[in-house]
Amino acid sequence: MAEHTNCENFKEIINKKEISILIVEDSSAINKILQKKFKEDGFKYFTTTTLQEAKEILHNETIHYVMLDINLPDGNGYEIIKEQEMTNTKIFVLTTENDSQFRESTFQKGVIDFILKDKDFFHKIHDLDKTIINLEKNKFKNILVLDDSIVIQTQIKELLENRKYGVFTASTPDEALSIVLDNNIHLILLDLELKESSGLDFLQKNKKLLIVERKIPVMILSGKISPSAMRDGYKAGAVDFLSKPYIIEELILKVDLWIEYNRREYELECNQMLLSQYKETVDRSSIVSKSNKKGQITYINEAFIHISGYSQSELLGQNHNIVRHPDMPKEIFQELWNTISIQKKPWTGQVKNRKKDGTFYWVDTIINPILDLDGNIIEFIAIRKDITEHKLIEEHFKNELSIKDINFQQVLKLSKQYELAINESNILSRANLQGTITYVNEKFCEISGYTKEEAIGRNHSLLRHPDTPDSVFQELWDTIKMGNPWKGIIKNKSKNNSSYWVDTTIVPIIDNNDKITEYMAIRHDLTKLFDLHKEIEDTQAEVIYKMGEIGETRSKETGNHVKRVAEYSRLLALLYGLDKNEANTLFTASPMHDIGKVGISDDILKKPGKLTDEEFEIMKTHSEIGYSILKGSNREVLKAAAIVSYQHHEKWNGQGYPQGLEQEEIHIYARITALADVFDALGSERCYKKAWGDEEIFHLLKEESGKHFDPKLIELFFDNFASFNEIRKKYKDD
Repeated sequence: MAEHTNCENFKEIINKKEISILIVEDSSAINKILQKKFKEDGFKYFTTTTLQEAKEILHNETIHYVMLDINLPDGNGYEIIKEQEMTNTKIFVLTTENDSQFRESTFQKGVIDFILKDKDFFHKIHDLDKTIINLEKNKFKNILVLDDSIVIQTQIKELLENRKYGVFTASTPDEALSIVLDNNIHLILLDLELKESSGLDFLQKNKKLLIVERKIPVMILSGKISPSAMRDGYKAGAVDFLSKPYIIEELILKVDLWIEYNRREYELECNQMLLSQYKETVDRSSIVSKSNKKGQITYINEAFIHISGYSQSELLGQNHNIVRHPDMPKEIFQELWNTISIQKKPWTGQVKNRKKDGTFYWVDTIINPILDLDGNIIEFIAIRKDITEHKLIEEHFKNELSIKDINFQQVLKLSKQYELAINESNILSRANLQGTITYVNEKFCEISGYTKEEAIGRNHSLLRHPDTPDSVFQELWDTIKMGNPWKGIIKNKSKNNSSYWVDTTIVPIIDNNDKITEYMAIRHDLTKLFDLHKEIEDTQAEVIYKMGEIGETRSKETGNHVKRVAEYSRLLALLYGLDKNEANTLFTASPMHDIGKVGISDDILKKPGKLTDEEFEIMKTHSEIGYSILKGSNREVLKAAAIVSYQHHEKWNGQGYPQGLEQEEIHIYARITALADVFDALGSERCYKKAWGDEEIFHLLKEESGKHFDPKLIELFFDNFASFNEIRKKYKDD
């Protein structure tokens, strides 16, 4: 049985150096531009200006893609299309003629796309590398065609295999189900009118397997697409419709769109799985706890429970004071809290804690504030290492040295054990008064990549990372030259130029005459923690932005429309009295208000004229589709996005959709986004309308105050229009 999620090769790494491209173009200017493009992108390429030489290259070399000019000085490029028809070589046709009949006849003969030599030609070739990489990635994607017409099966199979997809065909639901169970299927093309059964019945009966468990996009093919069929199809889980007889280019575009959607969903799921495993790794190797902004414990792992002696129920909701030992000065915790909550920086140090039974334990601790995209604290994560044994050795050593009747051999033995413990658990180096390295241990060599011979005799500046400001090192030297220890977290650079983070303590070594003789640096590797922090932040951001990208790929709005709506929404939220955190949440969530349009067919979504009543009813379902996509998340931003998606077409007077909510029954997030979206849409040009002037917009907004829009928001908008206009100017469409 096929595995649904196997993340071993989910990145689908493509080596550009192994992909060869032949440029066949007699225009020297275009030829050179294409050469430069493919060289910069890292592809292997060949070039010619004649038909005969192109044939020779294709005969002698392995060519994966051809950039083919049809009109060549010694013949017609169509000859190459004909000759390569049965090979794996794929062709991009460069032409000045937009002949739709020619395009239809050649799409199934190795031709991938037609690039028209018009005023936008140079813009089109800009994305050629992305197109080629996506075609290579198609090798990893399988498409199932369920249609009882062998002719259509064969036609679609040839068409999609030409784009390097793996294609399975089935004539009956039973055949299709067997294929799904035995293979990883990434898209299904489903015929509604099967001879002995209904494609819709197949989808409804297997919705849990196909849609919920396997997350396979299903695109319906039908010669009879009625509003009721579309409604039933969407309810059953279909994502798109395509009318028969279909247009080949439309089929290809939609297939590529939904495969890319599937790829993004798959990568997102794998990233979440990897992040979960990173968390489990940290949980197994360290003592971990999380707390909210008030310092109340929200999570502890088994290692924390084991070392403290408290149960989970006794710890959750408590402050970390529950394990504070009275030997620890309160000033340390004041400095700790100031560092992580006011400065929003990590704090590191050694802490003596008290167990439930009254005994103590020591932990080497780092506490890291987790910040959102605007720098607001979400929570704190503390990762600790048990150093009780080392502390006991240290204490014993101090006591032994303090007695008058000293046993020199015993002290010497203890000092060796203490030196061994420190050496084995820390990254150590020593330097003379000029900063020249005189000693490094094995752990120093491991993390820096330098051998002892390479490091000794050089200055510590060989580790300096350009990201670390000079002021840090100036403060460091000012401190240790005064005879005081310096502590801090430093980003260093290894021999191979990779970065690593270390918690560093530099101690001046002072002789009996109170003179500094050398400096000792003791470091702890924090790289994994910083990498984990970045992984958490990147994953959260990726989830949000990928969902925003999904909406943009389907809608007609420009990226600047999305940016403006976000900025207008944040400004309105602050003017309305929402706090900064809520305003920023809405700023991030509002661009996803139309995410549900991924479920609306292009025939309706991109129709240039006015929609019919039936089409408008279908269009209205995008609110509920968006809500169903987002509602299951526990993240605050995605919860907010679900609300905005569901309610942004509700009206103050209760005449909106889909629920007919009125006044403050409509969430403030949705009321704000609705005004921001309409204001920007009216002032923007679209394929189905011209941009309105400000006077027309203002007249409509005032007229709709108390009808469509919250009157208070309209009042705030007009009182502060200068600020909204500044946003409009800053993010105007090109």
